[in-house]
Amino acid sequence: MEALALFVSAFAAATILPFSSEAAFVVALKSGMPHLNAMLAASSGNVLAIILNYYLGYFLYEKTKVKLFHSSFGKRAFLWGHKYGYSALLLSWLPLIGDPLTIVAGLVRLNFVWFIVIAGMLRVLRYWFIVMVWQLN
Repeated sequence: MEALALFVSAFAAATILPFSSEAAFVVALKSGMPHLNAMLAASSGNVLAIILNYYLGYFLYEKTKVKLFHSSFGKRAFLWGHKYGYSALLLSWLPLIGDPLTIVAGLVRLNFVWFIVIAGMLRVLRYWFIVMVWQLN
């Protein structure tokens, strides 16, 4: 039950809802949840949510492409997103800006596999880092 609660909180935190999955993760560790179980629950919830974000952006493209390409700013933004999108994904683990970046990744149609490799691995590494710091205390 604790793993399910952590999964749901990590999923919710990776959407545009203002919620901290790190706080829930630390609470789970404090309550004695095994590190591996906590990492699996939080990481899977977080990664599934960024996949949802990606596809939300992907389908938003279809709804907005006419408007997007009829403005010079829209064209430049789309091309900028394509040119620097993978580099920008290196910031996707950060609070506040990371989750919108995962939506933009879908909007500019970044390669899904590379999106998962970059953004997904950074999400997992964030929890791994918290476990490593937790073990030092």
